[in-house]
Amino acid sequence: MQDAMKLVVVGAGGRMGQTLIRIIDATDGATLHAAVERPGSPLIGRDAGEVAGLGQNGILIGDDPLSAFLHADGVIDFTSPQASTDYAGLAAQARIVHVIGTTGCLPEHDAAIEAAARHARIVKSGNMSLGVNLLSVLVQQAARALDAAGWDIEVLEMHHKHKVDAPSGTALLLGEAAARGRGIDLAENSVRVRDGHTGAREAGSIGFATLRGGSVIGEHSVILAGEGELVTLSHSAGDRSIFARGAVKAALWARDKKPGFYSMLDVLGLSSSI
Repeated sequence: MQDAMKLVVVGAGGRMGQTLIRIIDATDGATLHAAVERPGSPLIGRDAGEVAGLGQNGILIGDDPLSAFLHADGVIDFTSPQASTDYAGLAAQARIVHVIGTTGCLPEHDAAIEAAARHARIVKSGNMSLGVNLLSVLVQQAARALDAAGWDIEVLEMHHKHKVDAPSGTALLLGEAAARGRGIDLAENSVRVRDGHTGAREAGSIGFATLRGGSVIGEHSVILAGEGELVTLSHSAGDRSIFARGAVKAALWARDKKPGFYSMLDVLGLSSSI
């Protein structure tokens, strides 16, 4: 029987970092090995368990990811695009698992992260929840079944007022699923902004609408609009622990895999459905 998987949480003081610490504490087969924050954070030197509301666990939050990674089995990361790119390089050096839930990555970030997957086991997804990843499969199937000539696709999302990227990683994940179903490139067929006299909707395009406000964790709908009928596929996140549980599940799944770049569809056994 394997020892518990030793996991590092980066961004340990944030909302997701604290949630991850609590979920790891409650998960059989996983244990918190280290907690990392950015240099200069007022949380450096604080007890990670205490910060997460668990009570003291003896693990002090540090600011040196490399030393934290060296004797760990994996790292879970919901930080920022550049930080995740840097952590991927360190995970490759340490030959460990790197689970990335960070959104807003640019092509250059994704290219560097995928390059790191030659040596690390990287699982990256715009959303770590089971429900959203199942939804993405359904969206792809629906987009394939309902042809572009008669059905328009719109992706609607709402998040809390503190979210910094738009559209959300989940909205883009769903848009990519729709584009795969249609056999088109999302970047060339997406409409992110509508303002002023836009003219008629271009056939075959995939539209995005972004709402921000309050404390909404995540609401996503994909609307397929035909003549005289609508099909709406949606997901509502009521608690950010669903993302943390998915991320820990991904880390445990990837522990014995070969180095490579994986998604939550691989983790959940849904990749054969796309």
